[in-house]
Amino acid sequence: MVAVTVALVVLGIDAMEALTREMTFGAVHGALHALQPSRIAIAIALTAGSYLALTFYDVLALRIVGRPLPWRTAALASFTSYTLSHNLGLSLLTGGSARYRIYTRAGLDAADIARVIAVASATFWTGIVTIAGAALMVRPGALALGGLVLAPVVLHGLGALVLALTVALVGLCARVRGPLRVWRLSLPLPSAAQATAQIGIALLDTGAAAAALFVLVPDAMPSLLPAFVLAYALGVVAAAVTHVPGGIGVFEAVVLALLPGDRTIILAALVAYRVIYYLLPLGIAILLLVLCEGARYRGWAARRLNEGREAAGGIAPPLMAVASVLGGAMLLLSGSLPALTARMGVLAAIVPLPFIEASHIAASLVGTGLLLLAPGLYRRLDGAFVAVRALLIAGALFSLAKGIDYEEAAVCLALVGLLQWTRAAFYRHTALTHTPLSGAWLAMLAALMAGVTWIGFFAYRHVPYDDALWWRFAWTGDAPRFLRATLAAAVLLTAAALWRWLGPTPAIVTTPADPGAIAAVLMRADRTDAMLALTGDKRFLLAEDAQAMLMYQLRGATWVVMGDPIGEVAAWPALLWRIRDMADRAQGRLLLYQVTAPVLELAIGMGLNIVKYGEEAIVDLAELTFDTPRLRSLRKAERAAARRGLTFRIVPAGAVPVVLDELEAVSGEWMQAKGHGEKGFSLGHFDRDYISRFDVALAMEGTRIVAFANLWLTANRREASVDLMRHRADAPHGAMDFLFYHIINWAQARGYARFSLGIAPLSGIAGRRLAPAWARAAALIFRHGERFYGFRGLRAYKEKFAPRWEPRYIAGPRGLALVQALRDLSLLVGSVPVAHDQVVIPGSASTHAPKARAAA
Repeated sequence: MVAVTVALVVLGIDAMEALTREMTFGAVHGALHALQPSRIAIAIALTAGSYLALTFYDVLALRIVGRPLPWRTAALASFTSYTLSHNLGLSLLTGGSARYRIYTRAGLDAADIARVIAVASATFWTGIVTIAGAALMVRPGALALGGLVLAPVVLHGLGALVLALTVALVGLCARVRGPLRVWRLSLPLPSAAQATAQIGIALLDTGAAAAALFVLVPDAMPSLLPAFVLAYALGVVAAAVTHVPGGIGVFEAVVLALLPGDRTIILAALVAYRVIYYLLPLGIAILLLVLCEGARYRGWAARRLNEGREAAGGIAPPLMAVASVLGGAMLLLSGSLPALTARMGVLAAIVPLPFIEASHIAASLVGTGLLLLAPGLYRRLDGAFVAVRALLIAGALFSLAKGIDYEEAAVCLALVGLLQWTRAAFYRHTALTHTPLSGAWLAMLAALMAGVTWIGFFAYRHVPYDDALWWRFAWTGDAPRFLRATLAAAVLLTAAALWRWLGPTPAIVTTPADPGAIAAVLMRADRTDAMLALTGDKRFLLAEDAQAMLMYQLRGATWVVMGDPIGEVAAWPALLWRIRDMADRAQGRLLLYQVTAPVLELAIGMGLNIVKYGEEAIVDLAELTFDTPRLRSLRKAERAAARRGLTFRIVPAGAVPVVLDELEAVSGEWMQAKGHGEKGFSLGHFDRDYISRFDVALAMEGTRIVAFANLWLTANRREASVDLMRHRADAPHGAMDFLFYHIINWAQARGYARFSLGIAPLSGIAGRRLAPAWARAAALIFRHGERFYGFRGLRAYKEKFAPRWEPRYIAGPRGLALVQALRDLSLLVGSVPVAHDQVVIPGSASTHAPKARAAA
């Protein structure tokens, strides 16, 4: 998509070059200044009418989906959404985010917002297509599209076909009841009256927008209005299909190619139209939303609410990022255009020429810096806030120093004021060097630079270019100043791109945990999965009173917390909010993995999305008796293995080094038979130091070990479990059943309350028709994914022990971010463990070793 967008930008510039070859900047400038104020006022009024009609897109869409809201709420969402998407393109990421922010406050969920966007988009496209069909019907003469010439009869036939399809669409809405279903997606259909209203609103919007362009062409006759409407509609379609930000170049090229008349006057009208219909509403939208968000943040500061939770969803940072891009583009564009002669005469009497030359280059560098720092504002970095504020102030000063461009200085200072108003939204203390510059963002900047450069060459088309021009310094040397400023900006942009691709990846530094404090918390653990703290591949976050902790690891931009926090339950909320805040400030996403029901309320309060991961099999040892019909198959397997000569033995942690070589041989044989490597993070791995920390249960054939499992035992005897379970390839049938039988019996005899058989992933997830999409997908994988992983077989094996099943969950970000987080999780679990905070428990090899040795 990046490559296609860049290619389309290049093609658009090439088309503009061909269409404007006979024009001069002076002629366009003169035509622009010749526009009568009355025509500009009418164009502004028609623009207001078009955006007023746009607001009813959302009003009608909300009624169609059954979630009506007051007009003022729908109008704010619609206006801000369309101004952003009109100027930036990528409507789902720009306009969609504005709608999401406003509508979630109004009580709509993500599914309803998606339906509103879909219905509003359908209304917009229906209007564009319908008005294009009507224009084709009444347009006189042939239409030339490049080398293709369409005769009037063809145009009228196409127009009639489009209008017939529109009528058929309304008839379909009148006949069909219920939602439209595409695979498993449902979209409510409007009634015939609502469909007619949609088309009417869209015609008003599109007609007013096209008329705003029409009135800006002084010599346009009323008979040319159908041609203007058709050119406008096709230009909008081309801009939307190509995904070029704002359709810059593409929209203008299509309109210039299709409209008859003086192209110089039409280009001047297009420039004025771009300012009136695109930039002016965008400025109003940014002002409205930033003032609204700023007031909200200031109220938040007064109430001292949680900063990370309140600011994480704000729309002020992305809006100020857009404003930074516009400010940077304004400074770059100003550096590409001639200065006003009268102002330069005044300036010449005040400052020397070298100061003006340096200010011209500096202003373009400031513009490039604003473009490069915009992602930092989007990510709410306080460093980006400070840097952009300083650059805007510098841009205002350089604008005055290079040509008394007080209009640009006023815009820069206004942006400084808006930025300062939303100061509380920029709270992350991550270094600016940690801000990623994506390839797509750099491509967009390159496309913008290419467009600005073309405008500069268009403005100085009459200048004879030679090498000496680079070194020409004069009061009237606008073309040399343009070349030098463009080169400086291009060098800065190239350096940023090289730093992005070749520079080192910054690492997030965390404070090493105190092994003694971790060991003390592990002594309070109620669950055996707390022993994953000893694998050596975790980072730790301790409560302020060191009575609780959680373990986590970073993979990509994802902060994965392993299981529930450990220790005092009262400290869990503070720990989870701290890790939430740490991930947020580091521009990361938080994922809670394999958490239990007590954590759900906290996760929901933190704004995380809850997904069921599977179920854990628990055997209550206090009530267990093997003499029941449900455990008959287990008893039979144990007796058969015993008859083959298997015996059971527990090796205390202190004696494990004696049998370690043989355990490693068994593990290696098991790994080779399975054909995969060690896992990490959520599982233990065979490491000699790690295995030596735990008591080990053995199944022996004479003096030969045929199977083993290292034991996880809580110090308070609340739970027992096993970690690694490995056997030889020639182990007798039922060896693992034999081992489990005796481990459970051993734990029961020593007073442990329960025994965990581990988790069955994707188990217990209902895939019913009305269930969420993720639940239906999980149930499908559980039923049919046996060839990739033994989901059903694993649950069936654990069922032999007649356990009760407790749900386990994943809590993470919403939308596509959850998919990215799960991808990082799979890479983390599947990777070879890398030691981080190795925990050495003072005084013993295991948290429970003394008691275990005594029991043995």
